[in-house]
Amino acid sequence: MDEYSQKKKGFSLGETDKERRNNLIIIMLSVLLIVVIAVFFVQRSDNQKLMQALNLEKESIQTELNSMMTNYDSIHTNNQALQTELTGAQTKVQDLILEVAQVKEVSFGQITQYRQEVTTLRNIMKNYIVQVDSLNRRNEKLMAENVQVKEEIAQSHSKNQELTKEKEHLQEKVKMAAQLETTELNAIGVNSRGKEAESARRAVQIRVSFVLSKNVTAPRGNKMIYVRIQKPNQVLFQKSPGDVFEFEDLKIPFSAKREVTYEGNTLPVNIFWDNEAQEFLAGEYTVDVFADGNNIGTTKFTMKR
Repeated sequence: MDEYSQKKKGFSLGETDKERRNNLIIIMLSVLLIVVIAVFFVQRSDNQKLMQALNLEKESIQTELNSMMTNYDSIHTNNQALQTELTGAQTKVQDLILEVAQVKEVSFGQITQYRQEVTTLRNIMKNYIVQVDSLNRRNEKLMAENVQVKEEIAQSHSKNQELTKEKEHLQEKVKMAAQLETTELNAIGVNSRGKEAESARRAVQIRVSFVLSKNVTAPRGNKMIYVRIQKPNQVLFQKSPGDVFEFEDLKIPFSAKREVTYEGNTLPVNIFWDNEAQEFLAGEYTVDVFADGNNIGTTKFTMKR
């Protein structure tokens, strides 16, 4: 067969079966190689995108941690014990900032761990902010009450009969108000046998006892009573950062709570704080009782060493 006849026959894998089989294998291997190379480049592109996303998340975590450091710098309190706790929490944030900054190639597992730590640290910071704000508001309230009392004493000498009658009228309105009131408010340390413990070393619980006064105008039904117990170092007993209630448009932490059913008559109530096998501090404790968004009683008690 001449050259012209071969060209008319078109493309051929070979003249013999062996040549055609070998050429076919080469073609298939070439196609497979192209596919492998294409998959490699696609995977490398996906990995690059994943690393970019992880780095962006790392930067977001660093930004949140730096913001927390700024917030801690703005928190101030004269309470030495609470200030020490604030400094310790701030140190933990600083340590995590340094740890995240030292990581060059962050993994998904590390990002998840850092995000959980950031959430925990943020909740701790919020709790401290609430405590400091509560202490500051309490001091401001006491100062305002002191100023008000002095002004009332100064003005009492110049009041005429009309103002006196108006005052009596206002006092009658206050008596008829629907706000709950407590009587016989008392708080003591209790030992393991349920008896009063004067020593902080022997106490395992704090019992807050009081009586809700009779009030025919107060709404009846289930009511949640909240108790705040401050240690001698002014730090509040609190089981969980989420234990808060609404008071004067704020959410402030509480130590213990109990739901009671109030029907307008006197109602004895006991609320307990369990220190969970930890020793109480010796000194003076402050107890505040709240209901319906109002502070309905305050008392103090002391446990010896």
